[in-house]
Amino acid sequence: MKSSKSIILCATGLTLLFSSCKKEEWLNPQPKTLITDVTAFSTPERILSQVNGLYASMKTTSYLGSWYTIISDVRTGEFHCSNMNAATGSTMYSMLPQTTTTDVNDIWVALYASINKINVFLDNMDNGGDAVLDAAVANNYRAEARLIRGMTYYYLLQFYARPYWDGNGSKPGLPLRLTGNTGPGNYDLARSSVADTYKQVLADLDFAEQNLPSNYSSAFLNTTRAHKNSAIALKTRVYLSMRDYAKVVTEANKLVPATAPFIASSGVGNKLEANFADIFKSPYSSNESIFSMPFTNNDAPGSALSRYYLPGTGDGGTATSNGAGEYSLNKVEGIYSSPLWVDSDARKSLTKIGTKTGKAWLTKFNQASPYIDYAPVIRYSEVLLNLSEALARTTNTVDARSLAFLNAVYGRSNQGSSLSASSFANVNAYLNRIIEERRIEFVGEGIRNGDIMRLGLTIPAKSQHAIAAVPTDDPAYILPIPSNELILNNLMENN
Repeated sequence: MKSSKSIILCATGLTLLFSSCKKEEWLNPQPKTLITDVTAFSTPERILSQVNGLYASMKTTSYLGSWYTIISDVRTGEFHCSNMNAATGSTMYSMLPQTTTTDVNDIWVALYASINKINVFLDNMDNGGDAVLDAAVANNYRAEARLIRGMTYYYLLQFYARPYWDGNGSKPGLPLRLTGNTGPGNYDLARSSVADTYKQVLADLDFAEQNLPSNYSSAFLNTTRAHKNSAIALKTRVYLSMRDYAKVVTEANKLVPATAPFIASSGVGNKLEANFADIFKSPYSSNESIFSMPFTNNDAPGSALSRYYLPGTGDGGTATSNGAGEYSLNKVEGIYSSPLWVDSDARKSLTKIGTKTGKAWLTKFNQASPYIDYAPVIRYSEVLLNLSEALARTTNTVDARSLAFLNAVYGRSNQGSSLSASSFANVNAYLNRIIEERRIEFVGEGIRNGDIMRLGLTIPAKSQHAIAAVPTDDPAYILPIPSNELILNNLMENN
């Protein structure tokens, strides 16, 4: 296995220039056996190529290409592992992560490689990139970079650090690397606290909100490049993880009007898609998709998200949707077994019972090879449910506005049905219903692990494989700092 240092150093090389260049540059290329920092930041087109490369760094297999999202769900009990193969995540599924576990190392490396690319980009913007760009465009690009960096640190926190509620952010967080590594050097850096790491996440997202454009020129760009609403939506998730419910309300109110119809009033007109299944179909750019990772036949991760969840042809998979059948929905302890997820729910139509095994498969992402389904990062339905929960917690009531948002998401998939305040014995019962709605709405989208962490819930048992529940004080509740980091960073330790 490569060391973290070698991977990080590779990652610090300038990102691939995959945006289209001007015809003149194609016809009269500059000889380049080595693209220097100065060359790569010498024209607006090349700088934009670097920005595109930052997004590409999130689409690797070990990050949002598939693996981070899959592990975020399969460790939580929503799925059953079909073959218990360590190469396809069984160690993480079994809640037995070690510092040397491949997944523990690969996810850490992929996310820090993305952060380092961002830091190198920001350093080069400060050291010459500004000279060839309009000031507003330069800050737009910085904002995109900082949004991605803030997201990435947030994602790392969900796996490798204790939840914010444990010690009010005082527990060890992450090494906060904010400048780029472009060559051998001293990589010693102590862990910042959880609170300080979250502070950096929010600083990046606040900068992004202030400097990103309100929208772009096409629905595709509004879905795949960060804009103001992207930053605001992500802040509702971050504040929810911190249990700062008042801030969730403040941020979400920027995107959600007081009364229906619930459509963002500024920037991109984000709203719920009328048909749930349409969110996950081409062209994948509905206004519900606030931010998503795009894939094409020529731009796909090494291992697709859908490959793990779809059945093979022997169990009902088709020629175009044929998967590997690695993870089926848990029909015993998972959300699939909940009486709240009724068969008439439109979201149930994106599951399939295997023709041979009787297993329940998730078909939300419906084509395994080539992988062209977009990977959702955040959707408008999450903002509505974040706000719904935050209002209930800040008022300690079944708040009418909170209930309206819950019903907007629930009713969309249940033929316009609605829940009434009188059906809940108390506010705790109501909050539990919101959490169950989140489990149904976002199954397979990598949300459940973060919810378990922030709520301080026990990670459920997986009875089919005799895997015990993991309480909040168990070391396996979070992932250990990987061995590569411990070897190379003398100030790093597992706490």
